[in-house]
Amino acid sequence: MIMKIDKIFIRVTCMLAALLVTASCEDVLDEDPLNTSFTEETDYTNTSNMILPLIGTYAEFQTRSWAEFPLVAVRGDDVNHGGLGDQQDFAETDKYNYNKDYWMYNSVWQTYYSDIFNAHSAMEQIEKYKQYAASEALANQYIAEAQTMRAFLLFQLSRLWGSVFIPESSDPSLLLVSDLATKEEVMQHISDEMDEAAANLPSVHPNERTDITGGITKYTALAIKALANLEIENYQKVAEATSEIISSGKFTLEQDYYNLFKVPGKLNDENILELQYSDFGNGSGDQTSYLFAFFGPQNWTPAVSGAGGGWGFYEPSLKYIKFMLDRGETTRLETSVLFTDRGIEELQSDADYATLPDWISNTTASGDVINDYDRAMFASGKHYLPSDQLTPGRTSYGNNKNFICIRYAEILLMHAEAIVQGASSSSITADQAVNLVRSRAGLSALSGVTLDQVMDEKFAELAMEWGTRYYDMIRLGRYDELSYDGRTFSESKTYLPYPQNQVDQLPKLAQD
Repeated sequence: MIMKIDKIFIRVTCMLAALLVTASCEDVLDEDPLNTSFTEETDYTNTSNMILPLIGTYAEFQTRSWAEFPLVAVRGDDVNHGGLGDQQDFAETDKYNYNKDYWMYNSVWQTYYSDIFNAHSAMEQIEKYKQYAASEALANQYIAEAQTMRAFLLFQLSRLWGSVFIPESSDPSLLLVSDLATKEEVMQHISDEMDEAAANLPSVHPNERTDITGGITKYTALAIKALANLEIENYQKVAEATSEIISSGKFTLEQDYYNLFKVPGKLNDENILELQYSDFGNGSGDQTSYLFAFFGPQNWTPAVSGAGGGWGFYEPSLKYIKFMLDRGETTRLETSVLFTDRGIEELQSDADYATLPDWISNTTASGDVINDYDRAMFASGKHYLPSDQLTPGRTSYGNNKNFICIRYAEILLMHAEAIVQGASSSSITADQAVNLVRSRAGLSALSGVTLDQVMDEKFAELAMEWGTRYYDMIRLGRYDELSYDGRTFSESKTYLPYPQNQVDQLPKLAQD
């Protein structure tokens, strides 16, 4: 049965990946969602097929368009857009100048909602199988898995736009008459949904699942519950969810921080949710992949000749790099930032950084040389795969690398934040949580940690990951941090404007 499931998953994900590779970003927006076609002729008594709607949901969830993460994550003082060339409105978004007609806004809105409706469709189909299933608990688990993936997507939508629709079925026409839910209502809805889902999910690490390796578990749902409650400052709920994850003993911090974000880090004990990709160990043929070229340097000399470069659209900020240098960071800075000679010179033009640590150079620890290029002075090391980790025969930047969504380090730091904000814990103290993360980074322990120290630790640990820094500063009202390098932020810039294409079709958006 496991082999059958894997083959189905591979076929569906390869088909979706092929679509994304062969179509332009604008063309993809015009395509109907790909999912399993169910009709009145479906034999719901054949419960061996009950897993198929879930496999389709996983395939949709894993096949993320390249535009989504950058839009979620580009704002904030940890990261900059790649400065030159096309996608000017992406650069303007980083500067808090929003164009409601920009294709990327519509793309992300449409793609997220498409996958949310597909998840609802899967849940409805599994519900029909459920009445004939030998195991009602298994049917409930499958529904909970789709429910959890749906929640993660809805969470990102509300982070971007604040008030959004909460779909309750697979019928997209209901958006024509549905009211918008406020961000607080969306996050509470997600929290409640994750309570329901967690009760029906296996209490294992994702890498312990034998049916769908790396699949959704109870702890994925609890992590999303914690994230949702953090957004609405329900710190006790954050502490309760993170305490349960910590007390499970299922998760540990990977001591090799550098390789955590690379091929050896796949399905690591630290990872709670990750998008999984594979070339199946073959130098050609079928593969599933994320378009990591978006993050890569435009010009490099890879240690393995022929390895492809990137587009240069995503750059760690000078502010972040100087912050890390001031803290004496090595492990996390070397992992998070790829330096060019031009970037090093820019750092040294500031008298306070005229003398840099000897290890800082344009050659990575894996021997790849990052040459100067126009769009940026630095590249994201967390989205970098060394050329010597590519499967021989594969040349695309980042090929065969997974995309991490939620890590145990973030759980520990959310836990600490909740406690210093007044919540009580049933597991470990704020000091213990922060010091676990600091110890891995080679830093000394702290005692009596403050909110400022926790937020500094989050800045150091989670930079370039899912916009965490931006949303932290928004939640805490620390808007001055977001006004940097010529940018001016105000509270009115918190959310993106609704895409004009959606406003034209959905009356409620126009009213809002």
